[in-house]
Amino acid sequence: MDLLSLYGLGAVTLMLVCYALEDRGAGYVLAFAAACLLASIYGFLQGAWPFGLVETIWAAVALRRWYVRRSAAPESHWKILNLP
Repeated sequence: MDLLSLYGLGAVTLMLVCYALEDRGAGYVLAFAAACLLASIYGFLQGAWPFGLVETIWAAVALRRWYVRRSAAPESHWKILNLP
């Protein structure tokens, strides 16, 4: 496995882990966005520009989700969790 493939594996693994943990906090959504950017860089470096472009779009979507989630009132988080 060359260094570029190892980098891509790390970026996609980080995406998977952060996506799985998104419900735990807005920080994981932001980390997912960063991992998408890393995967995008991998796609462009590998020469798969469609993959790089799609990952860039996913990063933008995740950044928007992070912004909205971070801006939400704390009360709304309790309603989502069905806690008093």
